[in-house]
Amino acid sequence: MKKKLGRTKQCAKCPWKVSTNPHEIPNGYQVNLHCGLKNTIAEPGSLRSTGRAMACHESKLKKETHCIGWLMHQLGPGNNIGLRIQMMGYDLSKVKLDGEQHDTFEATLPT
Repeated sequence: MKKKLGRTKQCAKCPWKVSTNPHEIPNGYQVNLHCGLKNTIAEPGSLRSTGRAMACHESKLKKETHCIGWLMHQLGPGNNIGLRIQMMGYDLSKVKLDGEQHDTFEATLPT
């Protein structure tokens, strides 16, 4: 039996959604913290893991869940092989993205 993710639906103000203005992300958005999430992005195709994950900004403290936009980017175009291997034990069949997504982490940052 496969494990379940803590959340499966992308939140309304996910920074990976093209329609999201990062400055409107709730719960105390800070540009410097957003920029710091670059360390969660794997080098595409590398077997080397970052050892980090981007948590959803709607997560509760000590009960963080993956950011669905980040997760699907890293499993797809981000080609994070270490994460792909880790996620083999999870049921991803119900994961849903909401709208057009950014192609790169840098595109999620405010302009």
